[in-house]
Amino acid sequence: MLKHLRAVVGRILGPIAAFLLRIGLTPDVVTIVGTLGAMAGSLGLIARGELFAGTMVITFFVLFDVLDGTMARQAGTTGPWGAFLDSVLDRFADGALFAALTIYLAGQDENVAAVAALACLVLGSIVPYARAKAESIGFTATVGIAERGDRLLLTLVATGLVGLGLPPVLLTVVLVVLAVLSLVTAVHRMLYVRRQALAAQRVDPAAGEGPA
Repeated sequence: MLKHLRAVVGRILGPIAAFLLRIGLTPDVVTIVGTLGAMAGSLGLIARGELFAGTMVITFFVLFDVLDGTMARQAGTTGPWGAFLDSVLDRFADGALFAALTIYLAGQDENVAAVAALACLVLGSIVPYARAKAESIGFTATVGIAERGDRLLLTLVATGLVGLGLPPVLLTVVLVVLAVLSLVTAVHRMLYVRRQALAAQRVDPAAGEGPA
């Protein structure tokens, strides 16, 4: 869903990216600023119950995640470092959002939603780790139900709507569904890698399990 929007937004942000490059900013700086802004919106606003304001701040800084890529392509500096930095900082931003929701919901005695937010926090790290670990040992694990961008979009929409006055049950339902989808994705990736490992072992019986 979101990956199609990224292409459209990237074209819209093209002139802004060109301007930022002209004044000397780098894609890395934009990536870092976007992450810090998203974390501030989460921990400074959402955790305190300012759901709509926090959603707007995070949404604004999420655009930096598209802007830095557009800048890198225009400057011809796309490469492994930028992808690595972007991926690592995404974990910071996502962790801050779900930690903030956990803090807020626990304070509101929304226990089911708080547990679901905590589950999203934990599983949100396991899912990309499963892919990274698989690739580090020569396999792939790109399978899954909902991508990171889709999970973020649904969470922000639900949070913003609750901030505008919709019943908190909306956020509860979204977080529970996302937690389940994340768990399914994690298990799916484990089974997917297991199939590849067994197939590789049949081809090369001497192949064994690598270190953890």
